[in-house]
Formats: sequence, C-alpha cells, structure tokens
Amino acid sequence: MQLQSRLDRTHESPLFYKVFALVSGGMILDAADVYMASAVASTTLKNNWSTIQQNSYFLSSGFLGLFIGSIIAGFVGDLKGRRVAYQINLILFGAFTFLGAFAPNMTFLIFCRLMSSIGLGSEIVTGYSMVNEFAPIHSRGKWCATTSLIANCGAPITMLLCTMIIPKFGWRPMFVVIGVIAAILWYLRRDIPESPRWLMTHGREVEARSIIERLEVNGSNAVEINVKPHEQVHHSFAISLFVATVAVSATIICQYTFTSWVPTLLVQRHINIGNSLGLSTLMMLGAPVGCAIGAYLVDRIGRKMTIVPAFFFTAIFGMIYAQQSQVSAVVIVGFLLTTCFYILMASVVAVYVAELFPTKFRFRGSGIANGIAKLFTVAMPIVVAWLLSFTDANVIFWIISAIAVFAGAVVWFLGDETNQKDIN
Repeated sequence: MQLQSRLDRTHESPLFYKVFALVSGGMILDAADVYMASAVASTTLKNNWSTIQQNSYFLSSGFLGLFIGSIIAGFVGDLKGRRVAYQINLILFGAFTFLGAFAPNMTFLIFCRLMSSIGLGSEIVTGYSMVNEFAPIHSRGKWCATTSLIANCGAPITMLLCTMIIPKFGWRPMFVVIGVIAAILWYLRRDIPESPRWLMTHGREVEARSIIERLEVNGSNAVEINVKPHEQVHHSFAISLFVATVAVSATIICQYTFTSWVPTLLVQRHINIGNSLGLSTLMMLGAPVGCAIGAYLVDRIGRKMTIVPAFFFTAIFGMIYAQQSQVSAVVIVGFLLTTCFYILMASVVAVYVAELFPTKFRFRGSGIANGIAKLFTVAMPIVVAWLLSFTDANVIFWIISAIAVFAGAVVWFLGDETNQKDIN
C-alpha cells in the first residue's frame, strides 16, 4: 500500500516522458499502417500485380491479424509482463513489414501482412495500457487521450508519404520506411522498464520500488495531489468486459462506418463525386479537434461525463446528418459528428477500457474487447453494402445513432467511474 500510494502521487518525470514518447511513436505506426495498406492495394491492382480478390484477402488479413494480436497481447502482457509483450509486438510488426518490401508475389505479401498485423494488434493493446500504468494518477486520462491525439496524426503523415513515394518509386519503399522506423523504435525500447503496477501485483516489490523512485524525481512528492487512494474501482470482470466491449465496439463501428462510406453516401445525395474526397477531408478535421477535447475533459469532468454525452451527441448529429442535402450543412454536421467520434476514440479506446480492469487482468480484458471490436470492423462493410442494396443512406445514420444510444446507456448504468481512482 505504501508503494501504491507513492506511485499514485508521482508527477511527470523524465522516465514517464520517455515511456509516453515511445508509446506514441508506436501508436503512430498503427494509423500509418492502415492507410499504407489501402494505398498499396490500389497501386498493386493498378499495376496488375494483384487482383481484386487478392486485395480483399490482403486487407482482410490485416484485420484478422489485429484480432489475433489483440488476444495474444492480452495473455502475454498479463502473464509474462508488459515489457515482454511490448517488445515482441514491434519485432513481429517491423520484421514482417520490412520483409514485405521483397515479396515475390501477392500471396507472400498477404502472409507478411497477416504476421505484421498480429504485432500491430498487440501494439494497440499494450500502448494505451502502458501509458495508463506509468502516468500520474491525477493526469492519467489526459496523457492516454493525448497518445490517441498523436496516434491519429499518423494518417495524414502516411497519406503525404504515400503521395510523395509511391508515384515515383513504387509501393515497396513504403514497407522499407515503416519497417525501419519500427526497428528504430524497438531499439529505443530495449531498456524500457517493466510496469511497477504489474510488478506489485506479482509480488516483486523490490523491482517496483526502484522504478517508482525513478518516477519520483524532480520532487514529485513535494506537492500534495488531490487523489482518492482509498477509492477503488469495484471490478467485476464479466461486467467490465461487457461494458468495455460495447463501448469500444460502438466507437469503432460508428467511426469506421462513417469515415469509410462518406464518399459513397455523398454520391447518393447527388453531391459531385469530384468534390466528395475534399468534403471528406474537411469533415475529418474534426478528428484532431475531438481528440484534443477528449484529452482536455477526461480528467476534469470524469470518464463517464465525457463518454456518455459524446455518445448522446453522436446519436443526435447522426440523425441530423441523415436529413441534410445541402453541401454546407453536410460538411458542418459531418465535422461535428467526426469530432464526437474522436472524443470517444480518445476517452473510450485510449483511457476508459484499460481502467475498467484490474492490473492482473488489464491486458486480457483490453485485448478481448479490442479484438471483438476488430471483428465487427471486418463485418461492417458487408452489412453496410447489404443495407445500401435495398435502402438509402439515411438508414446507415439511424443505425449509427441507435448504436451510440445503446453504448451510452451501457456505460452510464453499468460502467464504473475510474477518474483518479485506484485501478489496481
């Protein structure tokens, strides 16, 4: 309890900033990989190096790998330690991404994609949980949500790299660039310490004490922090897993469905296809805004008071969006809807899911919840395409609204408030 109290009262230290920077670098690779895969698939198809069917296997293998990686990371991280899971994922991701640059055919590239995505799926689970366990309790939410904000910068950076590299040098250098960056991050992570919370849970107090002392530098105990050391989250694993799965699945389903299908839905509204990508880009500016709002609110007003209204406004803007036909209204409401999505990404995926579980089961709970969400992601394109075959786009937004309302109700009535509470 003395070590726990000391850890709860630490401030930001050089060791914490190091962990935060290395985690954020890995999370950028997550966003980068998704956009790189889409660019590579379209390029190989254009060059007749792949077929449409092979591209579908290539993209699906990525989602399958994310699911497998999420589950594996959960068990490895809880049973063998955060540091082990944290290093293995980058070895898999970096090695097979780099190897993909030399693929002799699409079948081999699909295999490399599957293996690298297993490593990437582990990164998603371990990254946010690592920041959660090292961050000072009074600003835990802010730092986890800021990690999400930085991670989402990977998309525009990757789009820019693809625009600069692929037309001149082809798709293979993209795999080399991402693989080399992963290797550099793995090298920098070689001496990252084990999570002191995990060490304490496994009775390794001596090792935990030495790491906590490094987190206490710069007089971190000199100022009293208003924490709640005796208020613990009352974990029921089954209920926590249900809440986490519903919340993260609803967040990803709503966000992915909207961002993936906006160009198609705009065409159905008789908006010029030549402008649809530009309009999508304007709406996507809500992503960094939403992440910043989530990072600002999640510690100040609490997890549930950030998450539940965000789900509520997602439902409202989803229904309003379904009624719009003017370009200006589509962009404005789309921007607000995107902002809500990314408030949820920052507060649910980056912060709340990991906090719902005790240290002993945190990686497994987070891994299972994220893994199930990835399976829903695989299914959604099929469901949306099926719906659009006999109904109009309005139905998609009504479904998004219904999912958001359900998820908000689950978090409000069943979810614990974890803000500045002992999550061990």
